[in-house]
Amino acid sequence: MPPPLLPLTLTLLTLANLLTSYLYLYPTLHACTFPSPSPTRAVAAPFRLLTLGDPQLEGDSALPITHTLKDGDGDGDADGGRDKWRVLLWGIGDEDAAAVGWEERVHALGRCLSGAIRSVSRDVLGAVGYWRKRLDLWGNDYYLAHIYRTMRWRLRPTHVVVLGDLIGSQWVSDAEFELRGERFWNRVFAGGRRVEDKISAERGAMEVLGWDEEWRDRVVNVLGNHDAGYAGDMTKGKVERFERMFGRANWERRFRLEVPMVREEEGRPVPELRLVVLNSLNLDAPVLEPGLQEETYGFINEVIATASPVGDETSATILLTHLPLYKDDGVCTDGPKFEYYDDVYGGGIREQNHLSYDASKNILEGYFGMNGKIDATGQRYGRNGIILTGHDHEGCDVTHTLDGTGDNSRWIAENRTRYAETRRMEESSRIREITVRSMMGDFGGNAGLLSAWWDFEKRTWRFEYATCNLGKQHFWWAVHVLDVVTVVLLIYTGWSLVREANSGGSAVVIAAREKKSQ
Repeated sequence: MPPPLLPLTLTLLTLANLLTSYLYLYPTLHACTFPSPSPTRAVAAPFRLLTLGDPQLEGDSALPITHTLKDGDGDGDADGGRDKWRVLLWGIGDEDAAAVGWEERVHALGRCLSGAIRSVSRDVLGAVGYWRKRLDLWGNDYYLAHIYRTMRWRLRPTHVVVLGDLIGSQWVSDAEFELRGERFWNRVFAGGRRVEDKISAERGAMEVLGWDEEWRDRVVNVLGNHDAGYAGDMTKGKVERFERMFGRANWERRFRLEVPMVREEEGRPVPELRLVVLNSLNLDAPVLEPGLQEETYGFINEVIATASPVGDETSATILLTHLPLYKDDGVCTDGPKFEYYDDVYGGGIREQNHLSYDASKNILEGYFGMNGKIDATGQRYGRNGIILTGHDHEGCDVTHTLDGTGDNSRWIAENRTRYAETRRMEESSRIREITVRSMMGDFGGNAGLLSAWWDFEKRTWRFEYATCNLGKQHFWWAVHVLDVVTVVLLIYTGWSLVREANSGGSAVVIAAREKKSQ
């Protein structure tokens, strides 16, 4: 007779196989792919950037505080409580204890037990909450790791970026920061590594796109407010520990296409793609440490000074930064917001959702060379490029357009869908900004897929973006719990079948012996 759990085991085995296959093949099953220059997707884009937003690794500071069981009533000093109950209950340690009646002693015993129950309950509930949160942190690490590992395995990006907020708080101690950094590299992004200083410190360096395959293993990390703070609490020490663990806060790298691909005989410049990583957290004021802001603006000026001429379509910039550019309220989930510290704490920026309008304008007109003058070089279209940001966990996709001319011109950010309905993109200066949705479980485990390629017909760089979502973390947990339960049932069912087979064989042998003896 088959074991009673065999039907359940077979059902769970089938379900576990289906769900586990989906979990590890979800990019393929969702038809996730990097946008391609070819309508048939037969040709892969030479630059494929896996973009991940705001993992925000928590740590020990997120664990609930547990209480220690005391010998007393749970409300006061342990030794004092112990002496009090010893006196009241047994008359020990006090010459007047004999005067204490049994009614008072019974009442004291009740209070003692009540305090002990409260203390034990508090400790038990605290311990349960502590270990539940620690398990949650462990599972969250591997949930995020599953996204990174699966996207790399299935889609083979050429580059990877995490757009800030790598950890959950800028206020953690150096020791806690190191622990979270080790989890980041050894668990969540296992197999990846920070961009080496010899690469990020080499300003203006050029390399052929695709020749250095080690970029597949490097992870470009952008500085976020939870990594080093906003302008009002960012310190040099916080920035330096981030750079030691995750890479430099401001740097750039240039990639050019292989010469045979770009028809060198035409005598035109070789197409160039410029990757710029920017610390945008101290672009606005007031700041706590002006020296850090000076370093950032010095880097910006250097990038602008070495940029290609405005109107040169052979060059394009991919700007990677954490804070989104300014947008009017209602365009994205997060509207404009600035909060400041009190003067006693320096009066600096305590929190912000976007860059200020002026800081955003400086980036659009500085990095991308756009302005409101109709007779300007490049006819107001500036330099080609795209901006990728984080911070707003819901994500957003906008086009920044320049309305008006001269002193009356103003930058306006419009949702891409509404933008397509209201105007043609060719009619105005424009630049696309994609705020990448967070990869955290509460936001669906999102991953962004940016492709860049050279359009030989239009002789310009093309950028296209897609997304791929795993689903909430509860699904990841459910599948792995189901797998564990299924394995346990398989072992038990297999053991039951073997035991039944052995007992059946023994019964046959005994029956044969009895028949022979007769």
